[in-house]
Amino acid sequence: QVQLVESGGGLVQPGGSLRLSCAASGSIFSMSAMGWYRQAPGKERELVAGIFNSGGRTNYGDSVKGRFTISRDNAKNTVYLQMNSLKPEDTAVYYCNAAVATGWGMPERDYWGQGTQVTVSS
Repeated sequence: QVQLVESGGGLVQPGGSLRLSCAASGSIFSMSAMGWYRQAPGKERELVAGIFNSGGRTNYGDSVKGRFTISRDNAKNTVYLQMNSLKPEDTAVYYCNAAVATGWGMPERDYWGQGTQVTVSS
C-alpha cells in the first residue's frame, strides 16, 4: 500500500501565498510522477501541476501558470506546491497524486491523498 499525506492548506487573503506539501510512503518501488489536482464545489477535478522524476519536467494548468510552482524532493518522496498571488477562484480542495509501482515488473497506478482545503477570501 501507498499513502499520500498532504499538509499546508488553509485560509488566505487574495494576493497571498501558501505552500502545500505531500509526502508519499509505503511500498514504493518506483514513482515516475507526482502532482496536484484540485476540485472546487460543483466542478470537475482539474490538473494544477505535475512533475516527472526523470529530468524534473513540469507541467501546469493554464489558470495557474506564472503563479504556482511545483517542486520535488526525490530523497523524501515529497512534492511541494508553492502558490503565490492567490485568487478567490483558486479556492478548492487540493489533492496530491502519485504514479507508483509497488514492485519489480508491477505496473504503475495512481494513488491519491485525502485532500487539503485551500480557501482564498478576504
